[in-house]
Amino acid sequence: MRHLRQNNMENVVESQKKNMDFGQALRLLEDGRALQREGWNGKGMFVIKQIPAVIGLDIIPKMQSLPQDAKDILLKRQQEIRYTNQMLIINADGRADSWVPSSSDSFAKDWQLFEEQSSGVAGSDELTNPPHDVKL
Repeated sequence: MRHLRQNNMENVVESQKKNMDFGQALRLLEDGRALQREGWNGKGMFVIKQIPAVIGLDIIPKMQSLPQDAKDILLKRQQEIRYTNQMLIINADGRADSWVPSSSDSFAKDWQLFEEQSSGVAGSDELTNPPHDVKL
């Protein structure tokens, strides 16, 4: 079933990279794609669905994104963190915020796959699109 869905998504991706409705965009988000709206004022921002993950007790004390009180509570409970269905908007400056679509976003028909625009900075393309054999 996953293979069939992947083939369908590849067809959507190839045939319609722009002017998608939110239903189409949501399916691509579920498959790990980065999307944006053509109508957004901020350029360079995109939305993703965070990959579900379990954060173990050994990692929680090292997390920079949790206040100490939260770490203490979770460790006292011996409770790991289970990230499930979250969406993030990544801004052009790298800032990530939780994101919930507005009604305008939900009914828009200008969703598109995110494609990084060249910034004109020498060497910036190597950072945003490194060769496959380079580890950043």
